[in-house]
Amino acid sequence: MDTPALHKISYGLYVLIARHGDRDNACIINVAQQLTSDPLQLMICVNKQNLTHDMIIRTAKFNLCPLCEEATMKPFEHFGFQSGRTIDKFAHCQQELRTANGLLCLPKFINACFQCVVTKSIDLGSHTMFIARVMDAQVLSDSPSVTYAYYQQHIKPKPDAAVSPADSSSAKHHWVCDVCGYVYEGDQLPANFICPVCKHPSSDFSKA
Repeated sequence: MDTPALHKISYGLYVLIARHGDRDNACIINVAQQLTSDPLQLMICVNKQNLTHDMIIRTAKFNLCPLCEEATMKPFEHFGFQSGRTIDKFAHCQQELRTANGLLCLPKFINACFQCVVTKSIDLGSHTMFIARVMDAQVLSDSPSVTYAYYQQHIKPKPDAAVSPADSSSAKHHWVCDVCGYVYEGDQLPANFICPVCKHPSSDFSKA
């Protein structure tokens, strides 16, 4: 199979926000789509490794925020490169930025916020598909939504310049995710490595 063909599929990038008890969390996802207009329903797919996934399973609600072209690398690093199981991603967030459903909304880097209630979930193996009804939505910016192509060309950091042969013995290598552009630095890419952003396996990484 020519797996690079999958890179031709257009994706957006979103911050998915949930809350369980008194804990807020969010992660980056790349699968979201409008399904119907009456009732207005969206579909998202979330990797089961994400704490946000577990929160949605328990509460059946979430906020979906499309990232916009004004975004820097900061939201990707903060919400995508670290786990809510080990840190509080909203420890320093303005807590008053909550929508009517009690969930948080980002103050910048997004262009809209969809408040959703899950009506159906489908087990897809590594991911769960959530079908949800949109209860409310707000436009927050006129900035265009980020696509993977825009992320790769304008937001993601470029691999460090190649080192000279004299330095190569001590230099670390760069492995770039072919799907989202995340860069892993190390002597070897672990065979069981999973991209922290898009959750694709090591087989989808190329040595830079």
